[in-house]
Amino acid sequence: MTALHRRHLLGAAGALATVGLFGPEVWAQAKEKLVIGMSLEPPVLDPTRNAAASIRELTCPNVFESLGRIDSRGEIGPGLAQSWTISPDGKEYVFKLRTGVKFHDGESLDASVVKFSIDRLFAADSAVPAKSLYTDIEKVEAVDPATVKITLKSPNSYLLYNLSLGDAGIMHPKSAPTNDKQPIGTGPFVFKERKEGDSISFAKFAGYRDAASVKLGSVIFKVVKDPSAQVNALLAGDVDAFPGFQAPELVARLRKDARFAVVVGTTEGEVIMATNNKKKPFNDLKVRQAMAHALNRAELIEAESGFGTPIGSHFPPHNKAYVDLTKTYPLDIAKGKALLAEAGYPNGLEASLKLPPVGYATRAGEVLVSQLGKIGIKVTITQLQWPQWLSEVFKEGNYDLTVVAHTEANDLDRYARDGYYWGYDSAEFKAKWRDVVATTDFAKRDELLKECQRIVARDAVNGFLYQLAKIGVWKKELMGMWENSPTPCVDLSAVSWKA
Repeated sequence: MTALHRRHLLGAAGALATVGLFGPEVWAQAKEKLVIGMSLEPPVLDPTRNAAASIRELTCPNVFESLGRIDSRGEIGPGLAQSWTISPDGKEYVFKLRTGVKFHDGESLDASVVKFSIDRLFAADSAVPAKSLYTDIEKVEAVDPATVKITLKSPNSYLLYNLSLGDAGIMHPKSAPTNDKQPIGTGPFVFKERKEGDSISFAKFAGYRDAASVKLGSVIFKVVKDPSAQVNALLAGDVDAFPGFQAPELVARLRKDARFAVVVGTTEGEVIMATNNKKKPFNDLKVRQAMAHALNRAELIEAESGFGTPIGSHFPPHNKAYVDLTKTYPLDIAKGKALLAEAGYPNGLEASLKLPPVGYATRAGEVLVSQLGKIGIKVTITQLQWPQWLSEVFKEGNYDLTVVAHTEANDLDRYARDGYYWGYDSAEFKAKWRDVVATTDFAKRDELLKECQRIVARDAVNGFLYQLAKIGVWKKELMGMWENSPTPCVDLSAVSWKA
């Protein structure tokens, strides 16, 4: 018997002894606690301060709630707004707020608080990472304490969705300045403690408007970065669930263990070889096309133990507006070498690949070194910690290539953003994206989205690799965990232990 198995059996025996000694009350209390494993520790706890998906996964909507709420199917329902109306021209949105809502510190929610929060998103001096999603807003008005009117400069068919994202979480003016370290919202859970590098703890908010429906009393998000350590933590009982399990090669082993449910779903995460379009030689379309011809997506997905779907542009295959563009630049080593020579690099070139500390990036990086090497690009890997990656790559654009999954829905808009980290600047794409957000005809919007995908694929802006699968592993008694990930979110409001 291994030490790991002994530890598990001892843990089980200890739990049984506890029931025997202290009765069902203690057992019931234990069933209100949940320990969730996470691969990436959020740099801060305020989604308006940093673009890291891990912030949104933990805090939205557990701590911070938005006007609308995105559910497990990706559909929008009431959040802090109980209802809304949209004018026929698509330029005025009137939200009716829930009444009696309190923040965790006792402050009240009203229209002035919502106006403060939304104004921050599009202000001229705003540093919110998702600012571009809200720049179509012209003004926000507090009509009365329970009514907010938002007027747009021009129609934006994504506005309601964007106002339901964690990026638009409603914050009170008094607590907003310190939400990065001490987040205070209106959600069903209160922030309790952060142990840097170890864990982040939440407790049920007794003052939540629907507190009776929240079954968990306390939740600990435990940082377990190493994939093999994630398995050990599950087997030992130290962690109850990994909503985003990072060791696909070990899934088969866990499927054989009767204690666990292994649930594979979809994500909005496009895994890309992000490319610095502003930096020589990657500002040359022929160089980017050469790299595109070197990509073997089947090999990359094989490195993920078969979990993943090939993509040829920045768009999820499960979306009805998806168009398969994986053959835009088919695997062709000879063509890749020829394009490099045409670009002035007959003897190849050197490139750096800066990787964030996630398993899929490490695995893809190793494969890409081999694939790009076949056309004469010598790639050197540098492993970065998450804060380093956010600083060097995402903020400063100090990189050649990187591998990352962009996990937010509707994020094709990034290719229209000025100053975004891959440095793509296309007047054609910006004009087309403007048409996408302006149309109120959703069938027409789907056709425009297809055209946008084709532009991005044609320009080989990035290396489009595969759509990340969501691998969830948790104890079979745990109910209410999301199968799919339509937005970065570990929504705990409906999670419970089976009685």
